[in-house]
Amino acid sequence: MRKVTISACQFRVERAPSFDAFKQQVTELMDQVPPQSDYVIFPELFTVGLLTSFEGSDAYSAADLVKIDQYTEDYKHLFGRLAKDRQQVIIAGSHLERRGDKYYNIAYIFKPDGTYVEHKKTHIFPAEANWQTSEGDELQVYDIGPAKIALAVCYEAEIPEISRIHSINGAEIIFCPSYTFTEYGFWRVRHCAQARCIENQVYFVHCPTVGEPGSPLPNGFGRASILSPCDTAWSPDGVVAEAETNVNMVVTGVVDLDELYVNRKTGAATTFVDRTRRENVYTRYEPYKSYNRK
Repeated sequence: MRKVTISACQFRVERAPSFDAFKQQVTELMDQVPPQSDYVIFPELFTVGLLTSFEGSDAYSAADLVKIDQYTEDYKHLFGRLAKDRQQVIIAGSHLERRGDKYYNIAYIFKPDGTYVEHKKTHIFPAEANWQTSEGDELQVYDIGPAKIALAVCYEAEIPEISRIHSINGAEIIFCPSYTFTEYGFWRVRHCAQARCIENQVYFVHCPTVGEPGSPLPNGFGRASILSPCDTAWSPDGVVAEAETNVNMVVTGVVDLDELYVNRKTGAATTFVDRTRRENVYTRYEPYKSYNRK
């Protein structure tokens, strides 16, 4: 059995008068992470509280969120050091960053040697247009740590093709840093995350930013979860571990990677194989063919 331990850091965003204040909150959460955790994940855009470190921030609007790019190097240094000191893989949520004349919502995976890989969010939520956010165009599966892992940042979980491409390319765990402003948004991502587990017979880790920091920062609603397919090898509801709603906390769970491959062959529902096996049925229909040409 290939057992993997995962910790999700549900981050309650706060007004941060300095990077040191933000760093302190990160450190307090990391202190709750068991040393045996193979993977640690933080949420999407959980660095937004740093916007309030700028003078006059009370008068800012959502469009001013791009100012947090000024903390990019501090952010990378912090998580590179944490990953190296703790010898853990840290999916450090995502951060709004300027590249050339564009801004991207970039998720980072920091390795135990302190280096990192990055993923530019490929599908931005409509509200992200207020933050001048551009979209990336690459999807990749990473051999980092004991599993093959991939990223689906928040709204990307609602696009089935993202997780399908990842799973076909070998992903065993899909990590989803998320920031949903309402309960409706939370459930959209959560239900889609569970669906992606069932469709692709993979594990999915949903980690949201939560809290009510006050204007100009958006509220966050959610509860972190480690999800599995719904079959006899796991809990009937497909929940491996789950946090409390809107609480600053860490939730940890253990998953068995080998069980995924057994389930794909002998599970009650063999969806991973069957979706590909009957592709000739789908391609008979013009809407499907037209859709896939776009």
